[in-house]
Parts: sequence; structure tokens; C-alpha cells
Amino acid sequence: LGEGVIVLASESAPDKVSLLSMATDGAMKKGAHAGNLIKQIAALVGGGGGGRPNMAQAGGKSAEGIDAAIAKAKEVLAEQIKG
Repeated sequence: LGEGVIVLASESAPDKVSLLSMATDGAMKKGAHAGNLIKQIAALVGGGGGGRPNMAQAGGKSAEGIDAAIAKAKEVLAEQIKG
């Protein structure tokens, strides 16, 4: 499939948001870090989380913040790989 980073967001109940991020080895070599990315976007859904460079999870309570979290993830990733 190549290299890259994914960020998934889901609302599984009225007050339950889950975030997941994964990074390939190639993306990590360029500076991507799933754990740091998740930490920076989790607050936007009213939660917290973290994880390893290749995989991270977070939970939150505010589905209204999902769009902002995804937008912020793009910014954070751009900064990470910029070096």
C-alpha cells in the first residue's frame, strides 16, 4: 500500500468519540509520530490520549470537534514531516 499516516474518527454513542492514528515505517522515517499527533488533536473532541510512534488512540466526548480534529491532524502532520 505504500507509506502514509491515517487518522480515523468515530462517534459511537452520543457522548463517545474515538480517534485512532497509525503511521507506516516510511512515514515515521520522515518524522511522523502517531502518538504526538493524537495528543495534539484529542483536546478538540474533549478528550485525551496518546500512544507509540506507529499507533495511537484517544477518546473524547464532543463529536462536534471531529471536523476540527481532522483539520488539525493535517496541520500537525505537515509540521512533523517538515522536520
